[in-house]
Amino acid sequence: MDDVDGSALSAAAAVFAPEPGTVVLMCGLPGSGKTTFAQELERRGYTRLSIDEVVWRRIGRDAAELDPDVYERLKSAAEQELGHELIRLMDARQPVVVDYSFWSRATRDRYKALVESHGCRWELVRLLADPDTLLRRLAARNGRHGANCVTVSEELLNRYLAGFEEPVGEGERVVPQR
Repeated sequence: MDDVDGSALSAAAAVFAPEPGTVVLMCGLPGSGKTTFAQELERRGYTRLSIDEVVWRRIGRDAAELDPDVYERLKSAAEQELGHELIRLMDARQPVVVDYSFWSRATRDRYKALVESHGCRWELVRLLADPDTLLRRLAARNGRHGANCVTVSEELLNRYLAGFEEPVGEGERVVPQR
């Protein structure tokens, strides 16, 4: 993402050595830098799993162009596919980063339990950016094309902001963004 401070994210990612059996769960709103951070971990030896990329492979276009119900079905199928891949990687003790928003506590808890049930260790990384930063970044991203450039309007961002369940006391590591 053009507007993400890559050096700050790189420094923050440096604390996550790719240790066997480690699963990093990215948490944040659209435009907060989740994919950029996850890609940095990938460069450091993690396997990155991205729901947006699975959806893109299936439809070959911006998921925002879809009817919301169709998108939700695709996203659910993609999450199921990535869940199987996550289990395979955990069983092989590969370090993994899950590039997903984890906006609800229930989803975060479900993934944490899955990770623990496979004898692995999770890290929850919360990328925190204020709404103005998110809007600025999304304005730049919305003009691009590709799996990691899903269009998010200001109206949709406001709905996400209203529904986001902030992780507090969940063992999260907060990485502030500007």
